Amino acid sequence: MKNLIVTWVVISLFGTCYTMAGTWTTLGMPEATETGASSIDGSNIVGGYTDASGGHGFLYNGTSWTTINMSGATYTSADGIDGINIVGEYTDTFGKEHGFLYNGTSWTTLDVPGATGTFAYGISGSNIIGSYYNASGGHGFLYDGTSWTTLDYPGAIDTSADGIDGSNIVSSYTDASGKEHGFLYNGTSWITLDKPEATWIELAGIDGSDIVGCYGDASGEQHGFLYNGTSWTTLDAPGATSTNPTGIDGSNIVGTYQDASGIHGFIYTVPEPATIVIFAIGAIFFRKIR
Repeated sequence: MKNLIVTWVVISLFGTCYTMAGTWTTLGMPEATETGASSIDGSNIVGGYTDASGGHGFLYNGTSWTTINMSGATYTSADGIDGINIVGEYTDTFGKEHGFLYNGTSWTTLDVPGATGTFAYGISGSNIIGSYYNASGGHGFLYDGTSWTTLDYPGAIDTSADGIDGSNIVSSYTDASGKEHGFLYNGTSWITLDKPEATWIELAGIDGSDIVGCYGDASGEQHGFLYNGTSWTTLDAPGATSTNPTGIDGSNIVGTYQDASGIHGFIYTVPEPATIVIFAIGAIFFRKIR
């Protein structure tokens, strides 16, 4: 009976903290001064990097890096990917910001009607989400290839839209007091998602029931998180002063972290449940032979 209790305690402990035992891999575009990963789909990762000539988007397939630059733009960032389709943002020579859709061959500019700036952050099938600004402030949007739908959290003074998976959209909104909250929107209802004791929170990526993003604590530090619909797990890249996960696909999470040497992209791989059980059994066996 005692061994059964010990087994349950150890497995429960690893089940709560298992992401800490995952694998962190730094992503750095060759010759870039800064790199940030934004989204992942299978083996493909998109994001942005900075070099001596400015800011550019990239596509990384696990082996090779491909620069993504909108023709004539002064700045480009790739923010979301689904299959061959990539969405992001670019700045034109007049300083105006536009969203884009790129399918590997052709570019389509995405401008919300009446917006002073449009940013495309996520894509799932034919649906594209992001944020835009106009005279009344900041709003999220959903674009299905034909029509534009504004996404405003009820009562919020500012809303964005960052991650999409099927009909589910995640991001953040700012309430009348100026506090930032996370939300999940399923096309019908809005659900506030606030991590306990966080001073602010931003939800950035979703895959099934798993959501990633970042939050601030009472000391002013920024941490990443993984939320599975029930429990919150903090994700801090080793040696980082701040961690910002922005995309998730299966057991792989991508994002950006900052340390003493600068800003870097990362891919974090969550260990398989079987690995957790092996760790737990090993811990019990070690306890018994002692």
